[in-house]
Amino acid sequence: MSEHASWGFSEGDEAHPGRTVLKAIGGGNRYEVFLVWDDALFALGVAKVLRPDQAEDEKALKDLALEVEALETLAHPVLVRCFDAVLEGPHPHVLIEHLEGPSLRRLLRRDGAIPLEQLLPLAAHVAGALQYMAQDGYVHLDVKPDNIVMGVPPRLIDLSIARTLERAARTEGPIGTDPYMPPEQCVGESAGSPIGPASDSWGLGATLFHAASGEKPFPAGDERGRFPQLSEAPGELPARLPESFRALIYELLDRDPTARPSCGEVVERLEPLIGELPRKMRIARRGTVGT
Repeated sequence: MSEHASWGFSEGDEAHPGRTVLKAIGGGNRYEVFLVWDDALFALGVAKVLRPDQAEDEKALKDLALEVEALETLAHPVLVRCFDAVLEGPHPHVLIEHLEGPSLRRLLRRDGAIPLEQLLPLAAHVAGALQYMAQDGYVHLDVKPDNIVMGVPPRLIDLSIARTLERAARTEGPIGTDPYMPPEQCVGESAGSPIGPASDSWGLGATLFHAASGEKPFPAGDERGRFPQLSEAPGELPARLPESFRALIYELLDRDPTARPSCGEVVERLEPLIGELPRKMRIARRGTVGT
């Protein structure tokens, strides 16, 4: 059972005037997450609320404000949208859209590796969103199956630790989610390279490895330590995958950030593979076309 402080909201409670809690749907160390009905939107939304022991914490409030700034700055079809933020008062929170569909993590836990005809378009969508973020001066830094909602299109969520490129370059690790973190996020600048867009390339690669194989590329353990990616090579990808796709994933997981493809290059390299799929779906700079 969670030991985190909780607001104890029940159905019908107000998280904010005109914002009624329907049910709790998740949370972490810092936040509780609730499905809410918002009177102004006249629609469902998701309220990500600072926990009671964080609601007056200066750093937590600053980080929430920075997350809101990123959400309000970035606008992309694959990125979750923000509708409101309450940074003062008893329940500081951000209101984001309610997305239908399971997370990629849930699908992997239920079914194992996802089929190539689903994986390749997913990879292109997420890579495109990450390239957009980089071009607008941001990095996500927590690309993982939990943070991808499998809708049409798939959506990349949770900008809790997203940073501007300038701030990211000053950040020391560890930051992120252990199995999906590149070396520079595990130990920061002492790894020899600052955190930047290439870090999201790695996160994408680790996520695609997991989605393609059903296994994490660097499973940790007592003998392997917390960050096996600092010294070990990733596991083996299934031979059934196209060789060019396997090579791309391994390149994304290169310990040297300068050797990793950009997320824009990932989209370009996926285009011919997507064009060979049975439905001939093409996701490219020219747009998406289906049969």
